[in-house]
Amino acid sequence: DREDVPTEYLVRDLLSQAEHDPEAGAILVTTSETQAAAVRKRLFELVPTLPRREILEASFSHRSALIVVESLKETFEVVNELAPEHLELLTQNPLEDIAQIRNAGAIFLGADTPEPVGDYFAGPNHTLPTSGCAKFASPLGVPDFVKTSSILRYSPQRLRQDGPDII
Repeated sequence: DREDVPTEYLVRDLLSQAEHDPEAGAILVTTSETQAAAVRKRLFELVPTLPRREILEASFSHRSALIVVESLKETFEVVNELAPEHLELLTQNPLEDIAQIRNAGAIFLGADTPEPVGDYFAGPNHTLPTSGCAKFASPLGVPDFVKTSSILRYSPQRLRQDGPDII
């Protein structure tokens, strides 16, 4: 919902994801056909001039997309279905809109928090669910290293009451 995000920002952001390897994906979901067309045009201009051209071309042709949707609501539906490893939420109100995101590994709020902030500086764990696994998995965190046990205790009366069903 933000046509004011500069094309060059979006292009560089997509390039930074796609250049990782040929299997990397870079996806823009926007409500603006004009914005998507400008990004596409700039990518076609820029990619052939870059040192990692072959990797970028493979990534953009196999695992990437520019998706134009009708509404902000549809944007969230698409994002939740994709369950990206990284999500830059560049909406007018990212602090409010984050409530609509159910499936993403790491979420970066606004243009002042580009994805490299999380990768290289801010400090969150960078072991994130990939390939849509954010639908059922979370980033690696402290709870993954805490051992827990299930603890049960029945009263004598409750055991007598439920005993026939237990057997």
